[in-house]
Amino acid sequence: MVALAPVATRATNNGGIALWRINLLRLGYLIMAGGMGSIIVPAFLHHKPWEFTHGVMNAMLLAMVVLALLGLRYPLKMLPLIFWEMTWKIIWLGAIAYPASRDGTMDADMQANLFPCALVAIFLVIVPWDYVWRNYVTARGDRLR
Repeated sequence: MVALAPVATRATNNGGIALWRINLLRLGYLIMAGGMGSIIVPAFLHHKPWEFTHGVMNAMLLAMVVLALLGLRYPLKMLPLIFWEMTWKIIWLGAIAYPASRDGTMDADMQANLFPCALVAIFLVIVPWDYVWRNYVTARGDRLR
């Protein structure tokens, strides 16, 4: 009689999240890296000297692109990057864009940023909030030393 051995499966550290949800996260990171990378990488390759604030902003955006690429490989470990992306966009929409729209003081630059910032809705849908709750809200924090 031949005993059937269980099929070996590759162990994954997905926190109990379905593969399709992990792949949705990867799509989110790809949108972040591709969308911003298509703008910021050419700006870095062909830029003239920037003033201090503009240079700092572009360096931070390039760092976000690089970290989003890392999120393709480690989608759950890089969730704080998505939290940061969602947080600043929600703050900007609520504290800057909405009041400017209500007061009629929204300029062309603000209007141009409305759509990219409204894409935050994609992240609100693809984030595995049950995982976030278990691992960031109710989990014990690291001990202070």
